[in-house]
Amino acid sequence: MAMIGIRAAQDAALHTDVGRPSRREQILQAAAQLFAERGARAVGVDDVGAAVGVTGPAIYRHFASKDAMLAEMLVRISERLLAGGAAQVAAAGPEPTAQLRALIAFQVDFALDNPALITVQDRDMGALSDDDARQVRTLQRRYVEEWVGVLARLDPTATTESCRARAHAVFGLINSTPHSAGRLIRPEMAALLTRMAEAAARG
Repeated sequence: MAMIGIRAAQDAALHTDVGRPSRREQILQAAAQLFAERGARAVGVDDVGAAVGVTGPAIYRHFASKDAMLAEMLVRISERLLAGGAAQVAAAGPEPTAQLRALIAFQVDFALDNPALITVQDRDMGALSDDDARQVRTLQRRYVEEWVGVLARLDPTATTESCRARAHAVFGLINSTPHSAGRLIRPEMAALLTRMAEAAARG
């Protein structure tokens, strides 16, 4: 978890004292939106620069390349999910039903807040270098195992593979929000996703 602590400190440093995103954070946010709309391969550094009001070459003061932007984006969200999921389980106490509901609420909030990042993660993982892809997948597997542990405690008769399949089914349902967001107001969408996710998790 040391790597996650380092990343958390880096994330905190990306914001100004008044809470406004730093230029680096603005670049990542703009890149995520553009990558989601067009695909990472179709977006150039100049496009990202124009979206934040700087010249393309100015981007290189913050990122070595477009690939570096994509890698940091996907590694960071994977770290956020892992750290946040573990924190939710710990805060929920020993009861697995409470732990499951906390994880679902966390994932629903993340999905509704970050539809562009979900789209980029689903579509552009293949554009990462082997090392970056390996790091992202390792973090994602650890996040899945947080869910597997909770689901196994909730249903001791279930196999590990069954619990893992349920977790992935829940992710697929909740992470459909880039396609469904906007059809309902946020509280209604969150409530719908929560009910459906809990039913899916329980099998």
